[in-house]
Amino acid sequence: MHVYIMFCLLQPCRSSAIFYHHFVRQQINLRTLAQSMASDHSVGGVEVISNKQVILKDYVSGFPRESNLYLTTSNIKLKVPEEESGKDAVLVKNLYLSCDPFMRGWMQRDLPPGKSELSSYSLGSPIVGYGVARVVDSRHSDFKKGDLVWGTTIGWEEYSLMTTPEYLFKINHTDDIPLSYYTGILGMPGMTAYFGFFDIGSPKEGDRVYVSSASGAIGQLVGQFAKLIGCYVVGSAGSKEKVELLKTKFGFDDAFNYKEEHDLDAALKRYFPEGIDIYFENVGGKMLDAVLLNMRHHGRIALCGMISQYNLEQPESVHNLIAVLFKQIRMEGFAVADYYDQYSKFLDFVLPYIKEGKIVYVEDITEGLESGPAALIGLFSGRNVGKQVVKVAQE
Repeated sequence: MHVYIMFCLLQPCRSSAIFYHHFVRQQINLRTLAQSMASDHSVGGVEVISNKQVILKDYVSGFPRESNLYLTTSNIKLKVPEEESGKDAVLVKNLYLSCDPFMRGWMQRDLPPGKSELSSYSLGSPIVGYGVARVVDSRHSDFKKGDLVWGTTIGWEEYSLMTTPEYLFKINHTDDIPLSYYTGILGMPGMTAYFGFFDIGSPKEGDRVYVSSASGAIGQLVGQFAKLIGCYVVGSAGSKEKVELLKTKFGFDDAFNYKEEHDLDAALKRYFPEGIDIYFENVGGKMLDAVLLNMRHHGRIALCGMISQYNLEQPESVHNLIAVLFKQIRMEGFAVADYYDQYSKFLDFVLPYIKEGKIVYVEDITEGLESGPAALIGLFSGRNVGKQVVKVAQE
């Protein structure tokens, strides 16, 4: 008997590590440039304006709190510097910021074992993540003033100076698609759902698919992708409202509230009496343990995230890994950055379904940068319904 087992990096994934390596470098450059900008308001008649920012106050241990973050205001010139450090830089006005669970990992001083390639946020500096923005000024050949872009931003702030914008995508925007979608279904979460499900999950018609954290930015899409190809899909969420959303809005065959289930193994047997072919993992811990007992032979598990573990000082152990051996389960983590060269392929797949109304997307949009800390922290208590987004400015 041949057994194939693959364990790969979990969230925060390697793509996040790559991004944050650039974030740290850009933050250092930005602090130096911002200091010179703030001290001189009249160089060449360039406009200098205030720039609100969300700053990390102290490192987090356990559950993050809004008090770990604070809002401040600095000044910024609305022009890319002429010196060498700005030769490929792009200055953007941030329109939407994405709240993502992996950001919790960067809020702690000591990162989890095996995450040596990651760097923590810098105290006193803006937190960083994905966003949608409009180019204000550019010395980069790929971007010009007025371009709409999505990707990584220097920080949670009104304006960001990006000195190395390697992971910035130009948006060919049309009015029939909400611009905020590029923080979700048409951005990193959408690509994660698509490539995680189709590449790692290797689905076929009739497969039995289980999605945890199914009403979130990624889970709601995985379920819909699975239904498009004729799979049986069940999702779990943390409230009655979210369970109804899965069944009535996203078209899941069934769904349950995991908080009402005292025995997750029994619950999964109830919804999957013949077992699970594909599990899209967003939760970890006790949920993963229960799923392993219910996987079918040659089942596939796409490891996307483990949100139940992010705030624990001592992560929970997984006890049923022996099932991976005996059931010949393929369990694999993945980095969405490995698929960025296939972004056009993803758009070709998903855009027609969106325009035809065959895929829907639910967002939870909070207005104003000052509301950002509450929105981000709310992810870890399940406060959001759908993709959590912070709207920073009018389009």
